[in-house]
Amino acid sequence: MASNQTHEGGCTCRHVRYRVTSKPLFVHCCHCRWCQRETGAAFALNAMIEADRVELLAGEPEMVLTPSESGKGQKIWRCPKCRIAVWSNYPGAGDAARFVRVGTLDNPDAMPPDIHIFTMSKQPWVVLPGGTPAVAEFYDIKKMWPAESQERRKAMRRG
Repeated sequence: MASNQTHEGGCTCRHVRYRVTSKPLFVHCCHCRWCQRETGAAFALNAMIEADRVELLAGEPEMVLTPSESGKGQKIWRCPKCRIAVWSNYPGAGDAARFVRVGTLDNPDAMPPDIHIFTMSKQPWVVLPGGTPAVAEFYDIKKMWPAESQERRKAMRRG
């Protein structure tokens, strides 16, 4: 996906609509048990992107503070009508980064995972594709992220 491409998405009832104005920093496919519980699925697919690159087009998502394994919690932003989660904020990245739920994009195929994380707890029937990095827990951002994403991350943390 080119850095200047935009993608739109939203909740199921279309009350909340948003636009992502650039490619994400990195896309995680997380297989941890917490993500499995929160999504009711085998994994969560999140596109990490600067908050100022996610434009709200309609509606106003509601923040739900949710417990997390770290004990620091996470903010899950949900449609107040259909309750679909559209993005999250995690304490490590703060409010400067949003973890957009790729499944809420109108074209989720546009953001495949860059990495599979916490594969130590993946469901045994999930077969990971070749060619996409996979790690048992987390990874070293400096080794895995493209240089452009690392620069954007530095700028986001300074801002």
